[in-house]
Amino acid sequence: MAGPSEDYQNSLGNDDIKDQEDAHESSDPVDEGKDTEGDSMAHPASNSIHRSSSRPQLDLSKAAIQGNFEERDPTILLPNQSDDISHLALDIGGSLIKLVYFSRHEDQSTIDKRKKTVKLRLGISNSNRRSYPILGGRLHFVKFETHKINECLEFIDSKQLHCSGVDSRHWGSESPNSQPINNANNAVIKATGGGAFKFADLFREKLGVSIEKEDEMDCLVAGANFLLKAIRHEAFTHIEGQKEFVQIDHNELFPYLLVNIGSGVSMIKVDGDGKFQRVSGTNVGGGTYWGLGRLLTKCKSFDELLELSQRGDNRTIDMLVGDIYGGMDYSKIGLSASTIASSFGKAISENKELEDYRPEDISLSLLRMISYNIGQISYLNALRFGLKRIFFGGFFIRGHAYTMDTISFAVHFWSRGEMQAMFLRHEGFLGALGAFMSYEKHGLDDLMVHQLVERFPMGAPYTGGKIHGPPLADLNEKISWMEKFVQKGNEITAPVPMAKPGTTGLGGFEVPSSKGGTLRSDASALNVGVLHLVPTLEVFPLLADAKTYEPNTIDLSETGELDYWFTVLLEHLPDLVDKAVASEGGTDDAKRRGDAFARAFSAHMARLMEEPAAYGKMGLANLLELREECLREFQFVDAYRSIKQRENEASLAVLPDLLMELDSMSEETRLLTLIEGVLAANIFDWGSRACVDLYHKGTIIEIYRMSRNKMQRPWRVDDFDEFKKRMLGSGPQKPRPHRRALLFVDNSGADIVLGMLPLARELLRRGTEVVLVANSLPALNDITAMELPEIVAEAAKHCDILRRAAEAGGLLVDAMTNSIDGSKENSSSVPLMVVENGCGSPCIDLRQVSSELAALAKDADLVILEGMGRALHTNLYARFKCDALKLAMVKNQRLAEKLVKGKIYDCVCKYEPAG
Repeated sequence: MAGPSEDYQNSLGNDDIKDQEDAHESSDPVDEGKDTEGDSMAHPASNSIHRSSSRPQLDLSKAAIQGNFEERDPTILLPNQSDDISHLALDIGGSLIKLVYFSRHEDQSTIDKRKKTVKLRLGISNSNRRSYPILGGRLHFVKFETHKINECLEFIDSKQLHCSGVDSRHWGSESPNSQPINNANNAVIKATGGGAFKFADLFREKLGVSIEKEDEMDCLVAGANFLLKAIRHEAFTHIEGQKEFVQIDHNELFPYLLVNIGSGVSMIKVDGDGKFQRVSGTNVGGGTYWGLGRLLTKCKSFDELLELSQRGDNRTIDMLVGDIYGGMDYSKIGLSASTIASSFGKAISENKELEDYRPEDISLSLLRMISYNIGQISYLNALRFGLKRIFFGGFFIRGHAYTMDTISFAVHFWSRGEMQAMFLRHEGFLGALGAFMSYEKHGLDDLMVHQLVERFPMGAPYTGGKIHGPPLADLNEKISWMEKFVQKGNEITAPVPMAKPGTTGLGGFEVPSSKGGTLRSDASALNVGVLHLVPTLEVFPLLADAKTYEPNTIDLSETGELDYWFTVLLEHLPDLVDKAVASEGGTDDAKRRGDAFARAFSAHMARLMEEPAAYGKMGLANLLELREECLREFQFVDAYRSIKQRENEASLAVLPDLLMELDSMSEETRLLTLIEGVLAANIFDWGSRACVDLYHKGTIIEIYRMSRNKMQRPWRVDDFDEFKKRMLGSGPQKPRPHRRALLFVDNSGADIVLGMLPLARELLRRGTEVVLVANSLPALNDITAMELPEIVAEAAKHCDILRRAAEAGGLLVDAMTNSIDGSKENSSSVPLMVVENGCGSPCIDLRQVSSELAALAKDADLVILEGMGRALHTNLYARFKCDALKLAMVKNQRLAEKLVKGKIYDCVCKYEPAG
């Protein structure tokens, strides 16, 4: 009888996918006809992807990770590898071609000796739990229209993506001197979809490659399993225009129902990796919507039909419950007056011809009819097999807000709120990902979520609502586009802002309204970035509960938070651009890149203002990292380089006097003075507007002295007495010193030199090994792991404690060389070591840290997090298995009020004992 109810307001979004090709409006039938026969009967299938056992495994002999401190994703070099890992796969559908391709990092010629010293000390090898490593690199997602297949072929040829496939005739070769096979004429690439058969000859003719066809259903399931296990914010719900990302425990993922909506619909019960069964389907799918829509509205593309729907009013065509019962609800059986009793039902009772109905109303009614039908059948199949989760994919959805809302409402309606529809950000790439994983040596079998970093570079240019050309990889091309963009105004920002919807009845929207925005090609409100594969990232082992850990302290979804922080970041932008340009010598080229960076980052902010969930679940830490990534994209490696050097020199000049003063104090007085010094020195932060203003009022030493004079207890958060008791005890018996302390350091200059180094020295004096944990990449004026050894070496000239510890930790050049050569074993002091944290942001997500840090953490029993980014923006509420001390000066009034109910320049000394 009646189906679920209510008109839905459409909240349009733009799939401005960064660093990838996108599709223009298509004139072909909707893509992904996984179930073209439309059979609703179950077709059992229980398969795993076939992989030939004759293919060679990787040659791991003399494998090594190479790179320097500035390299975020170090490459694993395989010097004796005789063949290459294939890194291109396609899903060639009826209207779209989807590519997944893997790009590697350039080989590095130098090995960092300090890193090698740390590895030798800890016995860290370059191997991991896999039987073979994956190469550090990136997974890219690209789409082309199928009828423009020549553009796709040109793209593949321009990047030489087809030159890494391995000819199956060589898989069984036993020649020890075989060379890498890079001849395109010998290449084999994986593909799925109907086009893998249709265009096989064209690929051979144009590129000289053979297509190895993979089963569509196998690929679909393999791709979905990979995404759900490896991508943290992959799945989301979409209810009444609101997106909410869902984190799923890998141990509780299976079983689930995968509903792939292409021309027809397939419903697949997935029980595990390679274990699935097609349990149902329907011939009423995306092809139905496009086919009937084309006949009834004369639309020339699928996207045009979707665009019409956002301006439609289905009540002119659909018969509602209220139409039958005089505007009343049928409350006895739970149906509101706005519930659809019969799709297109009014057409039989009105004396109208087709041309009398608005195409917009027809499109909306048709979309609701088909989406509700799919939602209901999906729920019934989930109920049939006792499944709690339903994931919807396929390019019928296309991230279209109205479609997702309609499906979500149907599932909620029929399940009486016990079940939710979930969607995938990479919904259109399931088949291509599965084809990629069908390679024997794809290296992704055991990939964990912490080894994938998603980034959103400025990719293909957007003009007039369409995407043109391949990804912008060349810097000059990218800058040229940004210069054109500034003349175009804000056309890059897409979704159309909507008024808040009113609701009625069982939760459906009132009549959709529109501000006349254009629905863009593949109108997804969720961007798909580039996945960086970083095999050296690990979860920080000292987290008390990694599953419940959330690094972000500020919830940007709270009212007003997003607007406030966007304003802060944009107000800071001119100063940041000035520093970045100055760091490159103020050249014309640097100015041009600085302008381009400012426009690009502003475009990111505008995009997120329109659609906060466009890049997945965003916290303040993610926003700050987005800014740093954008700087690096325009080749500003270290915007504060010269400033950091000046501040380091000024601070090192007064360090000897400070150490002498500290040594004259009693143990108890010295400990308090050291903590005061850390808090006082943390005032030097170029990321804070209030602190930037201070720089114009005095020298670094004057500011430091002023800050020290303000260190009056009690502080806003003051656990110093508890920390002192753990360090010094409260009676004649002294407590056991910590074995190893991890000091997460923050800013350059006084912060590290006059604050954290003296604290590290005190711990060393007590017999505690100290590890200084610093950024892998520059961010604002934060100190990096590459810069720290030089600072320690300078400080060691004035202090025997630091000198002996630095020698033991391999930080001094002579001692480091001797340690590597094995000719000198320095055990006269506990070591002072430096390790990179694995990130390049003012904040830190402890779910993704460097493998060296993870190894060093296993024997640590004290963690000290210093600075606003690491101890307030993130990790203020983080719990650890060991003792933890969080130190920071609050340099933002809003944070002061929100987190500590205080004011700017308040201090936080938060101590949490183990457990």
